[in-house]
Amino acid sequence: MNYVVVCFILGLILLVHEAGHFIAARLAGIPVERFSIGLGPRLGGIKRRGTDFCISLIPLGGYVLPHLESEEDFFSISPGKRVLFYLGGPAANLVFVIPVLAFFNVFTGGPSLPGIIIHPFLQAAVYIERIISSIPMIFTEPQQLSGVVGIVSEGSRIIGSGWEGLLALTAFLSINLAILNLLPVPALDGGQIIMTVMEKLWPKSVKVRLPLSLLGWLLLIGVMVYATSKDVYRLIG
Repeated sequence: MNYVVVCFILGLILLVHEAGHFIAARLAGIPVERFSIGLGPRLGGIKRRGTDFCISLIPLGGYVLPHLESEEDFFSISPGKRVLFYLGGPAANLVFVIPVLAFFNVFTGGPSLPGIIIHPFLQAAVYIERIISSIPMIFTEPQQLSGVVGIVSEGSRIIGSGWEGLLALTAFLSINLAILNLLPVPALDGGQIIMTVMEKLWPKSVKVRLPLSLLGWLLLIGVMVYATSKDVYRLIG
């Protein structure tokens, strides 16, 4: 049962992330064709106000697809609006953490004004500092990487402690998703922001955007495969 709960938490955090992109697109005046939780073939969903809200086959991500005639139309949108679009997902994950930590404080120490209004921001800052400081370990200690299998396995153990563990795990994973997406990897939001800024400063850089994005996706897929294989090895080893 704990495994199902962790999968639900991951899905919720992903939903928050994509909702952030969707809201940012609306604020920037960018029409949205599809809002998908999951990748690959569409399994089902509903259409509202020109947007297809759906669930797709592969539960390893999600996306918000702008409704444009071509890729060139997206690049014709002002850089500022595109940066807002890319920042929407990570920002939503960070905002989501504040009420989660407020509930955590209520469960662990009872309701209090500082615990609900002040402490969540301080706790979020601690999480952010710890996650950022651990980023170099991706290169120095790659054997410590965990994929979805490892997250579900370890997460099921953490939430065994009750609501406190569940809320702490939710906050940690949401902040983790925000920070990882802001890394300067071309396939991630952070990489897209950097390439958008480069395009503004050096217009010819748009020519290398596609190959860099493909390279970024290959890198991400390689890391995911490696991390998942390590997870499986730990479980059966």
